[in-house]
Amino acid sequence: MIQTRRKIGFELLLKRRFWVIFLFGAILFGIRWTKGAGYLDFYSVLLKPILPGTAQSEWIKAGEDFDKNLRLKLLEEDNIRLRKALSLNQLNNEQRISAAVISRSSKSWWHQLEINKGAKDRVLKGNTVIGPGGLIGLVDSTTPLTSRVRLLTDPGHQVGAWIERTKRHGILTGMGTNRPKLIFLNKDSLAKVGDAVTTSPASSLLPPNLTIGVVQVVNEKALPSPYAIVQLTASPEAIDWVQVLKNNE
Repeated sequence: MIQTRRKIGFELLLKRRFWVIFLFGAILFGIRWTKGAGYLDFYSVLLKPILPGTAQSEWIKAGEDFDKNLRLKLLEEDNIRLRKALSLNQLNNEQRISAAVISRSSKSWWHQLEINKGAKDRVLKGNTVIGPGGLIGLVDSTTPLTSRVRLLTDPGHQVGAWIERTKRHGILTGMGTNRPKLIFLNKDSLAKVGDAVTTSPASSLLPPNLTIGVVQVVNEKALPSPYAIVQLTASPEAIDWVQVLKNNE
């Protein structure tokens, strides 16, 4: 009788241990399966009474406000810089000659274009030519009724350029695409992507502060001097009318 009771008690003990082990294993499996989500929820409930509450919200809000103010300040600085670069000299109508593009060869698409104004309209070789957005080139030759414009994108064509933010000069050189190369005269260009490129305020051959483009790529390690790739703001592939400036006669 006693042995029977011991046997039954031993079996009950084994069953209890089995269920305890099974339950513990199930809990571990559940944590593993849910990647601890339930455990984290339980932990967060325990910590909730001692969390900073409103103070934490204020810290988050202060961080967000600081980030917004910083972004706004940077945008305002960029806006002022670009507005300054885009402000052309106030030339009156007598100093501008409007002309239409009348001829463009596919073989010399990035080299030159022909306009319908020439020597009869007082257009001279070397006059500055601008399009919607900024400088596109210089008058290369004239006939009585037409003129040929050499574009900034013409390979080997060089003009002086300037970055106002860094106060650095460079030589803009055509590459046969709508992105000429700006070769800096200083060993350290200090240029950044997004910098506005204009004609030099000290230029004697071109009107000062004419918009040229925006820096797209900078290579500080290039030899013998650093350079930048410039995206022209007056895209030469879409030009159908221009203005010739007579202020550098």
